[in-house]
Amino acid sequence: MNDITLPKAVENFIAANNAHDATALAAVFGAGATVRDDGRTWAGGAEIRAWIQSHLIDPKVVITPTSFAGDRLVASGDGDFPGGPLSFAFVFGIEDDHVTALAIDPV
Repeated sequence: MNDITLPKAVENFIAANNAHDATALAAVFGAGATVRDDGRTWAGGAEIRAWIQSHLIDPKVVITPTSFAGDRLVASGDGDFPGGPLSFAFVFGIEDDHVTALAIDPV
């Protein structure tokens, strides 16, 4: 991934997302995980699966990392949505190789 060293959970998130595999992507998230995106928070498995489908799978988003420092991934996101590609900051909370929190903001 462009010679950027990523934690396993982040690698798994990007790989599952870019494969458009909703099941594998949902498995990246730990119990009690939350996602904050588009001014809203999704919590728990069912809500996160709905977010995955509507925000990542349906628009066929492909994430291309540009940098990673601390817990913050900056990446280009492109897919079937207007204005792409767009740059996003993904801030990850990680525990035991699972994403426990994810916040996404435009860069």
